[in-house]
Amino acid sequence: PDDAMSYIYNYAKDSFWSSTEKKIPIFTVDAFTDKPYGGNPAAVCLLENVDLTDEQQQKIAAEMNLSETAYLRRLHADDNFSSSSTFGLRWFTPTNEVALCGHATLASAAALFYMMKNPSPQLTFQTLSGDLFAKREGDFISLDLPENTTQPQDKEAYSQLLKTVIGDLPIQDLHVSLTAKKLVVRLKDGATRQTLESLRPDTAAMLAAHTQNVIRGVIVTLKGSPENGCVDNQGVTYDFISRYFAPWNGIPEDPVTGSAHTVLASYWAKELGKTEFYARQCSTRGGDLKVRLRGDGRVDVAGKATVVLQGAIRI
Repeated sequence: PDDAMSYIYNYAKDSFWSSTEKKIPIFTVDAFTDKPYGGNPAAVCLLENVDLTDEQQQKIAAEMNLSETAYLRRLHADDNFSSSSTFGLRWFTPTNEVALCGHATLASAAALFYMMKNPSPQLTFQTLSGDLFAKREGDFISLDLPENTTQPQDKEAYSQLLKTVIGDLPIQDLHVSLTAKKLVVRLKDGATRQTLESLRPDTAAMLAAHTQNVIRGVIVTLKGSPENGCVDNQGVTYDFISRYFAPWNGIPEDPVTGSAHTVLASYWAKELGKTEFYARQCSTRGGDLKVRLRGDGRVDVAGKATVVLQGAIRI
């Protein structure tokens, strides 16, 4: 695998298409899963000896058509992806740049740890959300992300949007995170995992129902219990489960969302009286997360990741 990776990387840099064309190494990484084609896929581009304009980065993200494409860049001329520990990081959806993306940060760390064989115990990423950190924890990669607190929200303010997302299902609670621009819809405790998984929101109607740019995504969440089906394949109960819809960012549904769990950790800590959680995001692909609210304004979000594609893209 090391020889193959070296071949791919050098091929991408030196021999792909004609010698006059610019190209960059690119990986597709499935985050929050240890199995290919599960979790949440992200593209990761390594910007070694090339600077891309915002327009180029947006076009590549649209071409990849994944929920996010990440761009890692060196900060100094003598930095390299195989040994340095601090990098610049940006994320683009198919339609726009975002300020925080957990799963694409996990994917970026996985590309450096697993494919570039970076031995650093901790990686630092300089981003629009400040410095983010990734470190190995056994088979997991743990992300150090900013907490996004929530506040109660009047249901009437979002009545049309709620109707579009969950229909007539009863709501236990409604909160909003203004910093993350995410609405948190907690279903009544009597709902089941099947109830959550059966939701089919009309994303065009969601866009029409909210045009004020106060929120950019809707989290629907449910308290976990054995009785409502919130258990993993080994019978371990999830503390909570969720789904995340973000058509305002060009993402009808995000498979597994690290940034959403910086909101959910803050909300569920108050509701459950605990700070460590085992969570599941119940999209079709789905993924498990270990989440810890630290008490210092930060959230640790840990998951596994697997690289499913490596190559080069022409620019």
